[in-house]
Amino acid sequence: MILSISRRTDIPAFYSDWFYNRIEEGFLYVRNPINKKLVYKIDLNPEKIDCLVFWTKNPAPFLSRMNNLDKYKYYFQFTLNPYDRTIEKNVPYKKDIIDTFINLSNRIGKEKVIWRYDPIFYTNIIDKDYHLIYFDELARRITPYTDKCVISFLDMYKKCEQNLKDTSIRCLSKFEIFDLIKNIKPIADKYDLIIETCAEHIDLSEFQVGHNRCIDNCLIEKLVGCSLVAKKDKNQRIECGCIESIDVGAYNTCKHNCLYCYANFNTKMVNNNVGAHDPSSPLLIGEIKESDVIVERQINSFKTQVLF
Repeated sequence: MILSISRRTDIPAFYSDWFYNRIEEGFLYVRNPINKKLVYKIDLNPEKIDCLVFWTKNPAPFLSRMNNLDKYKYYFQFTLNPYDRTIEKNVPYKKDIIDTFINLSNRIGKEKVIWRYDPIFYTNIIDKDYHLIYFDELARRITPYTDKCVISFLDMYKKCEQNLKDTSIRCLSKFEIFDLIKNIKPIADKYDLIIETCAEHIDLSEFQVGHNRCIDNCLIEKLVGCSLVAKKDKNQRIECGCIESIDVGAYNTCKHNCLYCYANFNTKMVNNNVGAHDPSSPLLIGEIKESDVIVERQINSFKTQVLF
């Protein structure tokens, strides 16, 4: 099985002590985001976990205890965007993030640090030229430390509309996407950087930009040294190419407070959840209640016996 850590929140940035405590105890609980009384128990036995996939904008708090992950295979989806704190309110300064990116890559290898430049949107100030300038600058500084950049374009989820209603943030038209990518791809080529899209229906193959799998069976097979038998994740969007995984995060818990975030859609709930976090609890947020039903999640390895 593969664990996604996490599309729903930034565990490396804000909940690293909790996660490492879970690794030491060998299990964690995940509350079902729809049926709140249903809680899954996840066995963290390294023999059963094929790979850990981390999603983060700032793994700096996570790095000091990474020796606890020595028995696991893992890689990072590391988001580094060109936006300031009017949009990404609590994300550290870019210089600090870049230093962390380099530190992480030097420690675990650049093939295990995927740069995410997403979501892409326009405002009254942020236009094509803005993205081209900052994409080039970021690429120049971090491409010695990564092999791939994954991009996506803002989707105006209903969950985001409230946070964005007083801004000029908007989605790109199809023409604008083509025009931007036509100019971004040569920059990626200049730095020998693979560029692919995340969960996008639009076909950019004429610019040699393909579709990415963020939970990537090809990369995981290289890490584990054998082939996997895993299906597409049916819980993700049709356009998503990820193979199946279990997400161990919780919505409305990320303290970055980025305006465009689909995983934070209730500020009051975020504050309440953050206050209810206990690093020693098996649950990311809160404690087990008498009304909860705990179900042990079936964990099976996707690995075959065919070694590379």
